[in-house]
Amino acid sequence: MADERDFVTVFRSADPSAKQDAEAARVRLSEAEIHAIVVGDDTPGVVEGAWEVRVPTADADRAEAIVDAAEPAPQPEEDETEVDTAAQSHDLDFVTLFSSQSLNAEMEAISIQSILDAAGIPSQVIGSAQIPTLGFELRVPRTRLEEALTLVSEARQSGAAAVEGEIE
Repeated sequence: MADERDFVTVFRSADPSAKQDAEAARVRLSEAEIHAIVVGDDTPGVVEGAWEVRVPTADADRAEAIVDAAEPAPQPEEDETEVDTAAQSHDLDFVTLFSSQSLNAEMEAISIQSILDAAGIPSQVIGSAQIPTLGFELRVPRTRLEEALTLVSEARQSGAAAVEGEIE
């Protein structure tokens, strides 16, 4: 048998399943008639918490190919989901629903925002109270624009009807 100094590492892992993975790699190599040994961190030169599979230097290339071919592709974590961001990112872009430079633009933008908030439509007021002459905008996600426009139109109509009712 070859001296252990003539062995090279073809597999190393510090995963929670490292010992089982190393043993499985050793079995695959044995089936291919390659002498392999499994060593843990109690062996000099092995990183703490890691397990390694070592083979004779002469068998290293073939052993690496066998180990690499048997390793499964990394799986996403359970809470990770693949998202097609290219298809969805433009749908999430915010677009302008309201824009004004009038003196009461901030108050109107905030009033519209409260209507949208009540309906569960996210919105963002853009403007500065310190420089009100620059105006204010209210933005909503592109996918919710039509719904937001309908709500604002209905609110304006019901507001006008309420004012007319007070005048009579």
